[in-house]
Amino acid sequence: MTSPQLTLYSNASPAGYPLCHFVDEAKTLSLIDKEQKSDWYLKINPNGRLPTLIDHSKGNFAIWESSAILLYIAQHFDTEHKISYDPVSEPKLYSEQLQWIFFAHGGIAPTNHFMRMAPETLPYAVARFKNELIRLISVLEERLKDREWLVGSRYSLADIKTLVRLIEAVQLEPNDYPNVQKWIERIEARPQTHKGLGIPERLDVEKYIKKPLEETRAMGAALFNFKNVE
Repeated sequence: MTSPQLTLYSNASPAGYPLCHFVDEAKTLSLIDKEQKSDWYLKINPNGRLPTLIDHSKGNFAIWESSAILLYIAQHFDTEHKISYDPVSEPKLYSEQLQWIFFAHGGIAPTNHFMRMAPETLPYAVARFKNELIRLISVLEERLKDREWLVGSRYSLADIKTLVRLIEAVQLEPNDYPNVQKWIERIEARPQTHKGLGIPERLDVEKYIKKPLEETRAMGAALFNFKNVE
């Protein structure tokens, strides 16, 4: 995949990083300035969120929602199924791959909101999603017992998606979840993963996790159109 063929609109976020494994660069938009709500952008993504991929080889076809983009990339560009599974010849593994992608997208991803991005601290919501995150990590810990990857015998879209969403949510203590920690280390050792985590700028996990609450709330306000109240 070359830049003339694909254009990715994204930013330095967990939604965008998994997609940057497959492109050489990304055009960044400012969430704080609400560039994603611009008229021109809403024409390609009516939801007004990042990321969006444009496939110029197919009449500037636009794909939005990060998991949908991952599956589109696999369908059209990973035809040898080096990092994905074939729904025809490997239907069970393909289904498992979808299950873990949606586990990360709909399970892990929302846990970050009330802990870091909501305009006010809601003790019930924080406790609810913190406990849910711990439960989800425990599911991963058990899944990764005696296996290297989430699905089958090779690194796949399921690992790519889940890794970055997990990084977004929490910084793990290695002794608490040793299987998950070793899995993270295996993924981060892959050159393509290292490249992807550097587009559009290098993901500094410690810095990301320790961002001031004011900064993450400002991002939340830009994303969800609410005002900080504390």
